Amino acid sequence: MKDYFNLQYVMTNRKIKETGLNPLLGYLLGLTAFVLLSEYIFHKTEFAKYLVILTCLSLQIKLSEKNRTDFLLSTFGDKSKMKIRVLENFIICIPFVSFLLYKSLLFEASILFLCSIILALFSFHSNFNLTIPTPFSKKPFEFSTGFRKTFFIFPIAYALTVIAIIVDNLNLGIFAFLLVFLTSLSYYHKPEQEYYVWVHAETPKAFLKNKVLNASKNTTLLVIPIIISLLVFYPSKFELILTFFLIGILFLWTVILAKYSAYPDEMSIPEGAIIAFSLYFPPLLLAIIPFFYSKSINKLKYLLNDYN
Repeated sequence: MKDYFNLQYVMTNRKIKETGLNPLLGYLLGLTAFVLLSEYIFHKTEFAKYLVILTCLSLQIKLSEKNRTDFLLSTFGDKSKMKIRVLENFIICIPFVSFLLYKSLLFEASILFLCSIILALFSFHSNFNLTIPTPFSKKPFEFSTGFRKTFFIFPIAYALTVIAIIVDNLNLGIFAFLLVFLTSLSYYHKPEQEYYVWVHAETPKAFLKNKVLNASKNTTLLVIPIIISLLVFYPSKFELILTFFLIGILFLWTVILAKYSAYPDEMSIPEGAIIAFSLYFPPLLLAIIPFFYSKSINKLKYLLNDYN
């Protein structure tokens, strides 16, 4: 078990070094980004505590994937596998629980800690044999595959919108609104195989243009029921609702361009830190988007025709 965690530590350090950062500096930057982002969320919405809990649990659910826990079981045996899973969830929940305690949210921190330990006792299948219909075509593939994995989030977001209107709480409606955007952003965090880029008979500029336009169209399709509902019941907040929508679209573009600025590698700490910092100060997006766009064009030239 000790060797397993040593191996995870070495692999994490290696990933940080591949980004060109010293591991210690990488950990410090990650912690700073976490604190700044958490403070920003608590400053913007009263539902930040639920978002913190949801984020922590979603990270732990990924560790409970059935194939992964089966591997731990076959390698270490049942008793050690259970200890490993409990320790993994404990390590992940430390920053989230600590921040909730810092905010004097003792009850929420206790619930998160308890859920983290209980969650370590279960395994979940990530793949279903049932093919769930989607409102999207196969192009782009990110939305058709991502929607099938996260389809349960959208009824929750729409239900939160209805509750927000019933209890007259616009902040809850905005939270539902952001939940849909965060889900759409998650479809672009991992790079596809090079073949799926190479098959496009386009220039890098046309490829990126189609990516951001299709993503904008599909995200708007998912979020439009919430926008219309909020605009109908809160017409005086027209500017605020549309501002959140426009910022969400800009973040969507930023994440897509950041993905291809690091392509074919995954987004690393520098890209993540830039995006996290722009969450704290959204006007930075106007400078970050052209920066990532320029880097993406250079990264895609070796796979796509650049005859323009």
